[in-house]
Amino acid sequence: MSIAKQKQALLVDDEDPIRQLLTEIFASEFPEIQTSTAVNGREAIEKLRQNAYDILVTDLKMPEVDGLQVLEEALTLYPDIIAIAITGYGTIETAVRAIKLGAFDYLQKPFEVTALQLILKRAIEQKELREENLALRSQLRERYSFSNIIGLSDPMRKIFDVISMIGPTPSTVLITGETGTGKELIARAIHYNSARRDQKLVSINCGAIPENLLETELFGHVRGAFTGAHQNRIGKFEQAHRGSIFLDEIGTMSPMLQVKLLRVLQEREFERVGDNHTLKVDVRVIAATSADLASLVHEGAFREDLFYRLNVIPIAVPALRERRDDIPLLSQYFLKKFCDPTKELKVITQDAMRMLQNYSWPGNVRQLENSIERAVAMAGSRTQLHIEDLPLEVQQAPLQAASPLPGLPEAGLSLDDLVADTERRMISESLHLHHGNKQKAADFLRLNRTTLLQKMKRLGIESPAALPPAPAKKL
Repeated sequence: MSIAKQKQALLVDDEDPIRQLLTEIFASEFPEIQTSTAVNGREAIEKLRQNAYDILVTDLKMPEVDGLQVLEEALTLYPDIIAIAITGYGTIETAVRAIKLGAFDYLQKPFEVTALQLILKRAIEQKELREENLALRSQLRERYSFSNIIGLSDPMRKIFDVISMIGPTPSTVLITGETGTGKELIARAIHYNSARRDQKLVSINCGAIPENLLETELFGHVRGAFTGAHQNRIGKFEQAHRGSIFLDEIGTMSPMLQVKLLRVLQEREFERVGDNHTLKVDVRVIAATSADLASLVHEGAFREDLFYRLNVIPIAVPALRERRDDIPLLSQYFLKKFCDPTKELKVITQDAMRMLQNYSWPGNVRQLENSIERAVAMAGSRTQLHIEDLPLEVQQAPLQAASPLPGLPEAGLSLDDLVADTERRMISESLHLHHGNKQKAADFLRLNRTTLLQKMKRLGIESPAALPPAPAKKL
């Protein structure tokens, strides 16, 4: 059984021997749980009001303030608390009242130590399962499906096609791209479009954790493995069992850990630090890096065999300067995110938008998001964002030469058809982004609802339900 975080228990009984016994049981069987005691119901209620306990074990029969009052107070303050009642009078009626109040279970004095151990283990396991399910549902509410990622440019469309194809497979994926391009969102899109979507996606940034701690973060450790290892700890790979693990900045991993990761990829097994027991794991590995792994291999800084194990399906996420067509849509999305929802949505002037599209964005989508947030703040009560609201580096960037349109056929093309196709894609994207709400889609596109309906009719967009899945995504 694993304890996800440091838990605290309050042990309440007016008899010293019982309190001592409860304390000893927790110390020997649940050393990872910090315990406090109260000698009566009044003290217990005071402590409950001062601290958020995870577990309450209380006698029911106490002078002045009895255990039922303690239970009621605890469950009012903390509905998810694990409450266990102890009664020394063998009255089923009192125990039933405790259960009706919300106690997990009850014990009768004198009780067997093993009985309390079993009840506690069962209660903790059920609580952790509930917490895990809540976390999973929370993740699933933010499903990184195609409807939630913004991007209409050709480079992004190609990535979405790849995700659609590889999502259902168990293959290892290596995502490359500059910092701020949205590699983690691509990883989440892969996971949530796979057969593992109902399981966990566990993420870890290998470059943000010191080398001496990264091994135990990835593989866990056993009690006594090193100084300070007071209890067993499961690592990210165990947490991701039957799901997916996202290893960000994989290029920073030390040679020693590269060997261990290679074994996991090859054998799907590993040992916790300080343990000789081999654990099997079923996990899909999605790695990402902003470094050039091929160059690191050439320099001897990254294992060639590990590189080929990771690079089964490569996905190169383009820099924002390579997909400038997405800047207006991304800007509009961030504008809506940072504007006061109770007031009129601000608009970006054409001059300011040209500045945004001209800039090279070394920080990519993340930098664009920060710039829009700053511009909204600088605009104050104004309804328009002007050039002076943008960061200085954006304002002062040298003008880029206009790039020629790619793929123009020698025989020419129909400008009307090209404009109609662009309108169709933008309207489809907006409808998909707003779950078919025509008024919101019209507001997003700066159209009135009647104009939107006319365009939908002219372009053959019959209803949102009939739309093909829009490929636009939020990065």
